[in-house]
Amino acid sequence: MDASLPPRTMMPSPQYVMAPDGVRIATYVWGDDDAPTVLCVHGFASSCKDNWVDTGMVRDLVAAGFRVVGVDQRGHGASGTPHEASAYRMSAFVEDLVTVLDTYLLDGVRYLGYSLGGRVGWQLAVQAPEHVSRAVLGGIPDGRPLARLQIDQARAYADHGTPVDDQVTRNYVTLAERVHGNDLRALIALAEGMRLGDADPDPADPPRQEVLFATGTDDAIVEQSRSLAAATPRGTFVEVPGRHHFNTPGSRVFRQAAVDFLGATG
Repeated sequence: MDASLPPRTMMPSPQYVMAPDGVRIATYVWGDDDAPTVLCVHGFASSCKDNWVDTGMVRDLVAAGFRVVGVDQRGHGASGTPHEASAYRMSAFVEDLVTVLDTYLLDGVRYLGYSLGGRVGWQLAVQAPEHVSRAVLGGIPDGRPLARLQIDQARAYADHGTPVDDQVTRNYVTLAERVHGNDLRALIALAEGMRLGDADPDPADPPRQEVLFATGTDDAIVEQSRSLAAATPRGTFVEVPGRHHFNTPGSRVFRQAAVDFLGATG
């Protein structure tokens, strides 16, 4: 590896941006300030480090000549972790990213998002198209996110250690506890808050930019993702062979497809 490139585990100190509702959003920057910028946004119960640094994506993007701006979404990583469901409406996630881009004086960035980051990216591209020139949306479903999680069971586990009976909820709790430092109560509030308002991608109102949808062949949402790509006027779809929802970001196929697409000109 070129010694000038950041190793997988290297994380700069976060630079904080204040969201409109007062939540602190941690941001990270790699690469040349004059290079074209990719905004990287991670998935549920993950972080910028977990999704993009440890997988080698930041390394690959910098090597390809990009500047990378990464964020820890609210409820994650070094960002603020409110415990109220109302803090996690889709509109708040979109406003966070607009504030980050405005703070960094960025327009028309390339966007890379996975899972929750993919859903937020869809909304950002629709609601603030001037900020997104093209986007990679990985692992993005068209069903209401986190809808099957049993909030009461998850909260009882977080508050009292009560065993979780529901398998789907147990899976989400395990996912939330996988990353060191995660605030389980904040992630439960996020799961509840994402049920408020319009959190689903609307195939009738898709992004108009060029969008690459990328989903693992073993991911339960692969056909839903393919349908979203078909509904997007300038959408394309790529399957990531042999990968499920949680290990797709580390796939070489995913990384290469993302780097190639983000480097293309429309």
